[in-house]
Amino acid sequence: MPLITFEDTLACLEVEALADDRYTAPNIPMAYYRIFGGQLLAQTIAVATRSAAGKSVKSLHAAFPREGDLREPVEYDVAAIQDGRSFAARQVTARQGERVIASAMVSLHVDEAGLSHQIAAPDAGEPRAATLTDLTMIPWETRVVGGVDLGARDVGPADYAFWMRAPALPGDRHVHQALFAHASDLTLIGTTLRPHEGLCEADSPDRIQTAVTTHTLWFHRPFRLDEWMLVSQSSPVTAGARGFAQGHAFDGDGSLVASFAQESMIRRVK
Repeated sequence: MPLITFEDTLACLEVEALADDRYTAPNIPMAYYRIFGGQLLAQTIAVATRSAAGKSVKSLHAAFPREGDLREPVEYDVAAIQDGRSFAARQVTARQGERVIASAMVSLHVDEAGLSHQIAAPDAGEPRAATLTDLTMIPWETRVVGGVDLGARDVGPADYAFWMRAPALPGDRHVHQALFAHASDLTLIGTTLRPHEGLCEADSPDRIQTAVTTHTLWFHRPFRLDEWMLVSQSSPVTAGARGFAQGHAFDGDGSLVASFAQESMIRRVK
């Protein structure tokens, strides 16, 4: 059973203006003290889009210097770095009191026609052939390709793929982007740990310490999260107590619509 509800996840995008260039939005309630990083990514997209009318998010690079406390409200400061005819840039800082818990540079762009090519979508079969799996922090339908279990501690390849589809959503592009950003934060550390025998993310914090340090998203094309989407991930390297993983998302027609990458701290507990 998911740890959060779809309704609460959607509600976290209900941004409230506190003052010029300062916003807040509700935390997603759950039985845990730490704010999920995906919530901060989703809300960053919501506030950046609100401050740059007529443009949609094309890329986001976020750093997470401190963990957030679910018991405290989050405030977002938005600084306009650039406003052009085609592109805009925003610096979004998430704070709890004096503590900065996330900082992101967001690039926005109007829709334009241009050159087009992409890699082919992986052969992952049909969504219904994948294994229906509860991915806890993704409160909509998720089906894992090949039935891979990120809770297993045996050695496996450093890759992971799943199909997902949310319930019906409004047409606002930023809602689909924000909820995708939320979901993109969940399974990358687990993917990174697959080649390491005897370890999985459930071993944190007793046997390992894990935390996301940076997360980057790129949106290539419009998409709908309430239609089937294939998320394909891999981890090319882990070194120096840092894991690195990346992923691509394809819509049901095989169009590459988004990419993402994450660096995380992974330390053995001595």
